[in-house]
Amino acid sequence: MKIYAIGLLAVCEVAALALWFSASAVVPSITAEYQLSDVEISLFTSMVQAGFVTGTLISALLGLADRLDSRRFFMVSALIASAANATILLVEPGSPLVYGARFITGMCMAGVYPVGMKMASTWAKGDLGLLVAILVGALTLGSASPHLFNAFGGVDWRFTIGATSVVALIAALAINLAPLGPGQTAAKTFEIQHLTAAFRNRSLRWANYGYLGHMWELYAMWAWIGVFLAASFQINSAGFEPTFLARSTTFIVMGIGGLFGSIIGGWLSDRYGRTWLTMCAMGLSGSCALIVGLLYGAHPVLLGGLCLIWGITVIADSAQFSASVAELSDPQLVGTMLTAQTCAGFILTLITIHLMPVFVDAVGWRYAFMPLALGPAFGVWSMGRLRQHPDAVKLAGGRK
Repeated sequence: MKIYAIGLLAVCEVAALALWFSASAVVPSITAEYQLSDVEISLFTSMVQAGFVTGTLISALLGLADRLDSRRFFMVSALIASAANATILLVEPGSPLVYGARFITGMCMAGVYPVGMKMASTWAKGDLGLLVAILVGALTLGSASPHLFNAFGGVDWRFTIGATSVVALIAALAINLAPLGPGQTAAKTFEIQHLTAAFRNRSLRWANYGYLGHMWELYAMWAWIGVFLAASFQINSAGFEPTFLARSTTFIVMGIGGLFGSIIGGWLSDRYGRTWLTMCAMGLSGSCALIVGLLYGAHPVLLGGLCLIWGITVIADSAQFSASVAELSDPQLVGTMLTAQTCAGFILTLITIHLMPVFVDAVGWRYAFMPLALGPAFGVWSMGRLRQHPDAVKLAGGRK
C-alpha cells in the first residue's frame, strides 16, 4: 500500500507541478512571435512565485494544510490551476490577464506542493528523507517537463500550455485515489503563535535559514538556465540544431538531473544525516554557480555536463530541509510548518529571479550566475549551526 500511495502521489505531483514552469518554458517560442521585455519575461515565472507566496501565506495563517482533507485540498487546487493555465491560450502573451492567470496558478500550487509533502510524511518510518525527496524529484520533473513538451511540440508554444493543463486536470482527479498513511494526525486548534514557531524555535530557525540559502540559488537557476543555454548554443552548438539542443538539455539538467539528485540525496540523507548532506550539496552547487558562466560558448558536451552536475546538486538537498522541519516540528503542525517554510523561501526567489537579468546586463552571462553562490554559502553556515544544536539528534534517527 505504501509503494502504491507514494507512487501515485508522485505521479500526481509531476502532473500538477508541470504548470509551474509551463509558461516560462515556452518564452523562447513566444518571443519569436511577440516582442517581450526582460521584465515581462521574468514575470512569466515570478508571478507564479508571487502567487505561491500569497497562497502559502494564506494557508499558513489559517492552518489549512493541517485542517483540511489533504486530498480534497490538492484536488481543488489542481483543478483551479489547470483552468487558469489554460486561459493563457485565450489572450495574447504580455496581456495583464496572462500574468493574472500565472498568479492564480501559483496560489493554487500552495495546495499541491507542501500538501503533497505532508501526505508523504504520513507514510514515513525511518525513511522520511527519501519519501520527501521523491516528492521534490516529482516537483523537479514536473517543473522541467514543459521544456520537453516544448522541444517536441515544434515552435507552437500553445502545445505546451495545452498539454500541461490537461495533465494537471488528470492529477486533480487521480489524487483522490491516493491513501493517507498511519502517521496522519488530527490537527491542533490553530493559533498564530504556531506559525511564528518556524523562526522562534532555534533549531527550526537554522533549518529554515538553510532552506533560504538553498532557495536563493535554486529558482534563479531553474528560471534562467534554459535562456543561458540557448544563448550559449547559438555561439557553439557543435553542429546540432541550437534551439532543440537548448530545450532538450534544459530538460535533462532540470528533470533528469533533478530527479536523480533528489532521490540519491534523500537516500544519503537518511543514512548519513540531514546536515551532512545539505552542506555537501550546497558546497557543490555553489561551486557550479561560480564556474558555469566561464564555460559560456564552450562545447555543448562540456557545458551541458557541468550544468547536469549543477542540476543534480542544486536539488539534492531541497527535500532535506523539509524533512528536517517535519522532524523538528510538533507532529500536529507539520503541514503548517512546511507551508511557512516554503512561503519564506519563495518570497526570496522573487528577488533572485528578477536580479538575474540585471546581472546579465551588468556583467554578461560569463559572470551572471556567480552571485547565486552567496545563498549556498549562507546555507552551509546555517546547517552547520543546526548540526551543533541539541535538537539535531531528532534528525534522521539521530544521524545529524
